[in-house]
Amino acid sequence: MDYEKDTIAAISTPLGEGGIGIIRISGDDAFRIADKIFVPRKIKPGEMKPRTLYLGDIIDPETKDTIDEVLVVKYKAPHTYTREDMVEINSHGGFTVQSRILEVVLSCGARMAQPGEFTKRAFLNGRIDLSQAEAVIDVIRAKTERALKVAMDQLRGGLSNRIGELRQDLIKVLAHIEASIDFPEDDIPGLDSATIAMEVKDLREKLEEILRKSKAGKIVREGLSTVILGRPNVGKSSLLNSLLREKRAIVTDIPGTTRDIIEEYINIKGIPVKIIDTAGIRETLDEVEKIGVKKALEYLEKAELVLLMFDASEELKKEDLDIVELVKDKFVILVVNKVDLPEKIDMEKLEKTFPERKIIRISALKEEGIEELKEAIFQAVTKEIGSLDEGVMVTRARHSQAIQKAVDALKRAEGALKESIPMEVVAMEVREALEFLGEITGDNVGEDVIKAIFENFCIGK
Repeated sequence: MDYEKDTIAAISTPLGEGGIGIIRISGDDAFRIADKIFVPRKIKPGEMKPRTLYLGDIIDPETKDTIDEVLVVKYKAPHTYTREDMVEINSHGGFTVQSRILEVVLSCGARMAQPGEFTKRAFLNGRIDLSQAEAVIDVIRAKTERALKVAMDQLRGGLSNRIGELRQDLIKVLAHIEASIDFPEDDIPGLDSATIAMEVKDLREKLEEILRKSKAGKIVREGLSTVILGRPNVGKSSLLNSLLREKRAIVTDIPGTTRDIIEEYINIKGIPVKIIDTAGIRETLDEVEKIGVKKALEYLEKAELVLLMFDASEELKKEDLDIVELVKDKFVILVVNKVDLPEKIDMEKLEKTFPERKIIRISALKEEGIEELKEAIFQAVTKEIGSLDEGVMVTRARHSQAIQKAVDALKRAEGALKESIPMEVVAMEVREALEFLGEITGDNVGEDVIKAIFENFCIGK
């Protein structure tokens, strides 16, 4: 049997108690299976019209027992999500009832869908391209409205349309190059090396402009990894609780209370920020606390932003200055906490140590200065990565890598033109650029890449 032509089925809603659950079937046998297990009210199973909900019962074809009262709709190919015949069974929500319905569907000839297989079929059957398929999971996992907007733009074809336009322009350039190879003696306008070099340069710059948005896209999709760092008892856990507006971390006056890593997301003007509360950095003999400090330093290595905290009610200590050395090359915002207490910290020394870094004064306990800190995070991020609202946004490393490879190929083409290397070499580099861009939309991509992408999907989507 052709693997891709199997009829597949899966539960498409989260398992657990709920108002409804949806069991989805796709493939050539979808209608036959539905007619075998579904008994609609007032009409015969074979009389069901596509795109119409019918009330009835799901029965076990072996025992004739009723499993659930449901609503069923048929979708006729090619006007479906997968471009195959599809059936959706809307049952009562609940693990037992949904699992039982799926069981009888599978017993009638369907097989269990693999993760992302419905979307994979939509891609393989030409309804969407690969970048749109990847956007499906981004829509599901979007952490903010901004992330959802970016994912929806990609799902509607924003990225693939732009890449498609640039590929068409590259094809035109390639046609000019090949014409100059075929007719070297003819003085045809537009076929000289200078004009072709300008065309290649223009396309390379357009790709680089898209690439410049990739850092912003990654942050919108995955969140900004932000570590709260400082010596023990400066208020790191209190800050986490204030940012979240809930008591997520344990707060005491005992230094070294936080020993494990706590991660939570907050939404700052549409930017998902992954806040990571860490153990206080200090020398310690406590073995468990040592592990916490080691973890904190590991997270610091990967952090995109550091909220470096100090205690305004105490003088700067050696531990503070040791941590300063650790973050010299990091993207840092200074947070001076406990400003509600009498101030003893040497602010002048702190300002000299970080001459161009933003310093925010807060009282995490009283939730003072928290909104100012959020604004500082937003301003620092947008200054670092640019506007989050302009142009096509690249959100995945796979896409960025493909665009970078295309840019590199075009740079080599420019170099070949500059050095008067034969046009055949220039044509080869432009073809490579075309192939790399084709990897984004799936026009030029291996089965191993496709498999890896859809393995990250949930079953039923």
